[in-house]
Amino acid sequence: MTDLTEQQRPTEQAPDPAAPFAELLAIEQLDENTFRGHCHAGAPMRTFGGHVAAQALAAAGRTCATERAVHSLHGYFMLPGDPTRPIDYQVERLREGFTYTTRRVRAVQERNEIFNLTASFKLPEPAAGDRHRAMPPLPGPECLPDAFSPRDEELRAAVRSSDGFRDLELRFVPPDAPGVPPAVPGMPQQFVWLRIATPLPDTEPLLHTCALTYLSDLTLASTAGLHEQPNFFQRTEPPRLLMTSLDHAMWFHRPFRADEWLLFAQRSPSASDGRGLALGEFYDRDGRLVASAVQEALIRRLP
Repeated sequence: MTDLTEQQRPTEQAPDPAAPFAELLAIEQLDENTFRGHCHAGAPMRTFGGHVAAQALAAAGRTCATERAVHSLHGYFMLPGDPTRPIDYQVERLREGFTYTTRRVRAVQERNEIFNLTASFKLPEPAAGDRHRAMPPLPGPECLPDAFSPRDEELRAAVRSSDGFRDLELRFVPPDAPGVPPAVPGMPQQFVWLRIATPLPDTEPLLHTCALTYLSDLTLASTAGLHEQPNFFQRTEPPRLLMTSLDHAMWFHRPFRADEWLLFAQRSPSASDGRGLALGEFYDRDGRLVASAVQEALIRRLP
């Protein structure tokens, strides 16, 4: 995504900005395998990629049995979407296995495919040993300021009243905070606590997974550009980079709630050839690794 200051409002066709976050992910079913949604902007006249991916995942999930949970997704952003026009999500049912189900989704706007998603769902099963990487011993979100607090009141009000970003909470961990892992040369890192600010239903795990997909696109690309500029929330100068998501992958390891605090631990091991790679891990308050994300982003210096 690009900077929040550059976002524009969709037309009256878009979801009501006063509605809860869940309304942003709502899609209309047109037929057995086709759904329609509207996505807000993340840059001037460009839909926010995390919103498109979340709605595409919701469309895939609507064609699966409810007891099958998402365990992975892989998506490619092919064209910028127009936030003033609807997006049709065309679902292809690739596989109906005994344990696993696979879906492919084409996000189409004005006959152009703007995003392509493949998602896999599975039935729960006993684990053959449960292990995961330990969460860094970082300060909790209650010890940190809101990400918008250092900015001027006019900017905070503009973001909070926007069509999507208004319903989120983000709190960045300072790089010199206790427990932050030592910096590795050539690998920028950042840590942020985040959550959906309004409660989500207890009975809809797919909605929480789609919400986390949305959240995962907020800061991952900026991690890949930290060697050139701070992220939006900590930058006091105009951006020096053009950045946008190229592809995005996620794996969901354990149950979680997207309306409760999650630590997003991010690092970027490579930037070259106009591209940057960023890796991210989501931990809940109990220190469980609940999801992982990988994204490659376009990175170009602005003239």
